[in-house]
Amino acid sequence: MPVDVLDPPSVRRWARHTADALGRARADIDALNVFPVADGDTGTNLHLTMLSAAEAVESLPDDVDAGVVWQTLSYGALVGARGNSGVIVSQALRGLAEVLKDGADLRAALARAAELARGCVARPVEGTVLSVLAAAAAAVQGVESGPAEVARRAAEEARAALRRTPDQLDVLARSGVVDAGGAGLAIVLESLAAAITGTHRERYEVPPPTARVAPMTEVGAGYEVMYLLDADDDAIGKLREELDAMGDSLVVVGGDGLWNVHVHVGEAGPAIEAALRVGRPHRIRITYLAERAHVAGDGRGVVAVAAGDGIAALFEECGAVVVRREPGGRPALPSMLAAIRQAGREVVVLPNDEDAGAVAVAAAEIAREDGLVVTVLPTRATVQGLAALAVHDPLRRYDDDVVAMTGAAGQTRYGHLVVADREGVTSAGLCGPGDVLGMIDGDVAVIGRTLEEVAALVVDRMLAAGGELVTLVTGSGAPGGLAPGVADHLRRSRPDADLVVYAGEQGGYPLLIGVE
Repeated sequence: MPVDVLDPPSVRRWARHTADALGRARADIDALNVFPVADGDTGTNLHLTMLSAAEAVESLPDDVDAGVVWQTLSYGALVGARGNSGVIVSQALRGLAEVLKDGADLRAALARAAELARGCVARPVEGTVLSVLAAAAAAVQGVESGPAEVARRAAEEARAALRRTPDQLDVLARSGVVDAGGAGLAIVLESLAAAITGTHRERYEVPPPTARVAPMTEVGAGYEVMYLLDADDDAIGKLREELDAMGDSLVVVGGDGLWNVHVHVGEAGPAIEAALRVGRPHRIRITYLAERAHVAGDGRGVVAVAAGDGIAALFEECGAVVVRREPGGRPALPSMLAAIRQAGREVVVLPNDEDAGAVAVAAAEIAREDGLVVTVLPTRATVQGLAALAVHDPLRRYDDDVVAMTGAAGQTRYGHLVVADREGVTSAGLCGPGDVLGMIDGDVAVIGRTLEEVAALVVDRMLAAGGELVTLVTGSGAPGGLAPGVADHLRRSRPDADLVVYAGEQGGYPLLIGVE
C-alpha cells in the first residue's frame, strides 16, 4: 500500500528490496563498468553496499523510532561501502537520512543527498552517478504533490539522466554503455518509489551495452585502496589534499569521527601512511587494479592446484585455471587469488592438497569481498580434482554443478607411492630407508621393496572397497614399466576395471592412484 511517510517498516522494506534488486542486476551493471576503471565490479559493489545497509536496519528491534532507523541505514552503508560508486551512494544515503530522520520533505532529502554525494568526490565528473542523482533531485524541486509523486518523478528523471550519460562522458559513448554507477542509482530510486507507492517489481531494467566492452589492460593508478578511518572531522581536509596529490578517483565520506576512504594510487603504502598520521585506519582493502582488470572474467570457472607440469597441462586442457605449487609446498596466496579472479564470477576451487586447501579458503574469503561467488571443494588429492573436473558442466546451475563435482570427488579414493628416506614407525609397521610406502587416503597401508609390488597391492586394496575406474598419474621419477606393470596386473586380477594413465611429471611421488 502507498505510504505518506517512510516510517521504520517502510525503510526496512525499501532497503531489503533495493539490495535484492541490485543483486539481481549485479552482472548486468558490472557489464557496463568502464569508468573510472573498467574492472567490472560496479554492480557487485553497489549490491554489497546496499546489502550492508539492509542488514544493519534489519538487526534493529521493531520498536525503534525513525531517527534510529535512518541513522543505522546510513551507518550500515558507510561501513559496508565498496568501490567508487558504492562509497558515493553511501553518502547519498547519508543525505537522505539527515533529512528524513525527522520526517521532513523528500524533495529536501534528495537535494541534500545530491549535495553530499558531489561534495565527497575530489574531482567530480559529469556523466556519472553524480549527474544522475543531481538531475533526479533537481527535477522534483517544483513538485507540489506528496512523497509518492516526488519519488515517482525522481525515478523517472534518474532513468532519463542515465540515458544521457554517454553524451556527457566520452568513454561511455566510445564503449556503447551508460554509466554503471548511474544505472545502480536508478534502481535505488526506482525501488524507493516502489516502497512509497506500494508497487513492486522483481527486476528493474539495466540498459545493455551496444558494443562489446573490452577489459582494461592498462591502469594509470596501480592500486585501489579502501579503508575505514577513525579521525577527527577537522583532520580530513589535510588527508584529502594528501591523497588527491597521490592519485585519482578519491572519495571520502562519513563524519562524526568515522570515515570511509577510497582512492586509486600508484603505491598503496603512502595512502595508508597518510591515514595513520590523522587517525586509525582499519578494515583496509588493497586491490591491484591492473591484475583485476586484466583477469576478471565472466561466467563460471574452475581453479585447480597442480604440483607437476603434466598435471598442470591436464587441468588446463580441461579448462581450469591452474595454480602451481612445489611438491610438499603450498601455493602463494596472491597466485591463488589472481587465479580465482581470472576464472570468472562463479568459481569452484580444487586445492587437491590439504595445505593448499587452507590457502584456497583464505583466497576465497578475499575474493568474496569483491563479490565473486567462490566454493572451495575439499579435494585432498590430484585424482579427486580430476574426478571433479570430469563432471564439471558450466551450463548447469552453479549450485548443481558444485554438488555434482563434490560428489565425484567424494566418491574417489586416493592413494600414492613414496620412497622412505629414513627409518620410522607407520600405521603399517616399521620402515627403513629405501622402502616403498603405499598410502591410501593419507595413511600408510603397505610397505614393500619395489614400486611395482606396492602399486599392485595398493590398487587391490582400494578396489576391494568397491570401484570400477582406476586412474594412475605417473611422476617424474617413475620407471617406464611402472604403469604398464599395474595395467598387466589389473588385466589378470580385475579385467572388469577400467584404467586411465596420465603422465603427471610430479616430483616426490612416483605414482598417484585414484579409484572411483
